[in-house]
Amino acid sequence: MRVKADLHMHSVISDGRGTPEDLVHRALEVGLQAISVTDHNSFQGSLRARRYVEEKGLDLLVIIGNEVQTLRGDVLVLCDEPIDPPVDLGELVDKAHAEGCIVVPAHPFDILRQGIGREVYNHRFDAIEVYNASADPITNRRARQAAAELGLPQLANTDAHIPEYLGSAYTLVDAPSLTVDDLLDAVRRGRVHPVYGKPGLHTRLKRYWWSIERRIFR
Repeated sequence: MRVKADLHMHSVISDGRGTPEDLVHRALEVGLQAISVTDHNSFQGSLRARRYVEEKGLDLLVIIGNEVQTLRGDVLVLCDEPIDPPVDLGELVDKAHAEGCIVVPAHPFDILRQGIGREVYNHRFDAIEVYNASADPITNRRARQAAAELGLPQLANTDAHIPEYLGSAYTLVDAPSLTVDDLLDAVRRGRVHPVYGKPGLHTRLKRYWWSIERRIFR
């Protein structure tokens, strides 16, 4: 089956505007079948989203995720269950793999948003986020080039900080079934097709205003 997935977004648990429940509802509205709420240094957003989906009996796969801020920059850790992530990048990659997770550099060449830069060449990653709907075209292009050079699967995500961003970019994952194990394995095997896109101007302005608002009032 082909699964429409967005594996990078944020909730009120870190620096997003919407609750995990808001993100679940928005994901269903735009036809997503799998998501990961990857709050900074926390699995709590995705755990809360999964509980909500299970309680309500909703048809959405929630992968347990975290955008870990390592000493070298940000990486996405996607799992079936949370782990205790080290801040050393090499240690994190090794531990995540030992516990069945996948590790994906987030916006790797975006210096303003703590990308890991050329560290993409120094560790055994499972895929690279080659398109981030919140990043600029130049850094996305550099990520695509790195993924091509390394022969790694390419993912597209929104990195949504407001729910309205969901649906603008996503990855199509060819997995045998809608389970966490099958979806993560399909990513590892490169059975993915990134779909690029940005939200409309009004939504981008809302996201920009949110970035200002949270800095003033939080």
